[in-house]
Amino acid sequence: MVTGKFFFMRLFRGLFYLHLLLIAVLVIFLTIRGFLSAGKDHRFHHLKWYAPLLSSIACGGAITLAWQSITRCNPSGAVRAAFWLSPLLTCGVGVLFVSIGFTGSLAAGVLVLVFSVIQSLYACWVNPRFEYATKVLSISMAPSPPSTGFVFLSVVSGTVYATFLVAGIGGATAIGTSIDTVFILVILLSLAWTMHVIRNILHVTMARIVFLKFMCGIEFDTQVALLDTIRYLVGSICIGSVLAPVLGVIRGSARAMNLVAGDTDEFMFSCANCYSGVASTLIMYGNRWGFVHVGVCNKGFVQASGETWEMFKRAGLEPVINYDLTGSFCFLSGVAVGATCTLVAGSWALVIHKSYATEVSIYAFLIGYLICRIAMAWPQACVSAYYVAYSEDPQSVRFDSTTIRDCIDRIQRYRA
Repeated sequence: MVTGKFFFMRLFRGLFYLHLLLIAVLVIFLTIRGFLSAGKDHRFHHLKWYAPLLSSIACGGAITLAWQSITRCNPSGAVRAAFWLSPLLTCGVGVLFVSIGFTGSLAAGVLVLVFSVIQSLYACWVNPRFEYATKVLSISMAPSPPSTGFVFLSVVSGTVYATFLVAGIGGATAIGTSIDTVFILVILLSLAWTMHVIRNILHVTMARIVFLKFMCGIEFDTQVALLDTIRYLVGSICIGSVLAPVLGVIRGSARAMNLVAGDTDEFMFSCANCYSGVASTLIMYGNRWGFVHVGVCNKGFVQASGETWEMFKRAGLEPVINYDLTGSFCFLSGVAVGATCTLVAGSWALVIHKSYATEVSIYAFLIGYLICRIAMAWPQACVSAYYVAYSEDPQSVRFDSTTIRDCIDRIQRYRA
């Protein structure tokens, strides 16, 4: 079992580094080919395509760093702002897509407007849980290092990498053949995986520091934790960066389906319980809380996820995990930053070259969202470490005696 674990860790680590090399070669090739075609074909205007997108990426990086600072200094304001700004900015994106006027942009605009309404309804529904979310964020972030240099480095790394890939996407767009569409999809997949790896390196490193503080009262050096993560844990992080997002989407959709189904017996909702059971099983094989034991115990991601979830069940924390809003807060923060990037890039492209506006807006949103999620890995790691440490020793004097216990009592009263 141990041999198999290390085999897969080394395999995924090797695949990740190999994929970076191959993507770099592909991006350089596409970029050079795209610029060489500029003199032969004047249909693609490089400046009008690149300028809005690159500006929005820079804007997204700056907003992300500012948002990270706001989250640390004022968790209550950050939580409320994320839940109310995200629907408004998303609505603005929907209006932008409708204004572009093409068939594809109109369809995208309608979907985005519906999504903004869903976000607004969700914010109203979870409003009573804001106080608990703020309290957990404040308590869990307190032991984290005061320096934000590591977060700054992670965000800058993600921004630079995204800028590099945009050069390849532009080169492929300049030619515009069927194979170039495939190249763009491959680059976007690489962007998503790499951004998740950067984010989870931050997550594992910060979770280890906060966990040791809560469990043992140990102040662990951030630089040492980062170097250990890069040297020994990248393989597990690469595996988790593939599994955790997919299984997280399945779990989230199962919870949404159960919420819609309620207690009805209608046939259209008959699969809700079955799907929820499948999601509950799959979450044992990959969840973000497993990253805590990846960093602390050097365990494989699948093993760490299963053991962590079992501890949550024994400690009675599963309802609390579902009640907590940290995941939603980080997601909506990413949506808000992504929407802001879309408004910057899309509005600019709409003015200077309307036909580029839709695709530039979509790329801007994806990149802005992923960059913000890198910075949001920091508060999410702190909360994850707090819950995992509590599940291992609920009686520890390092935990206050009311926060989680009051939440459990509140959930039990609601169910009664």
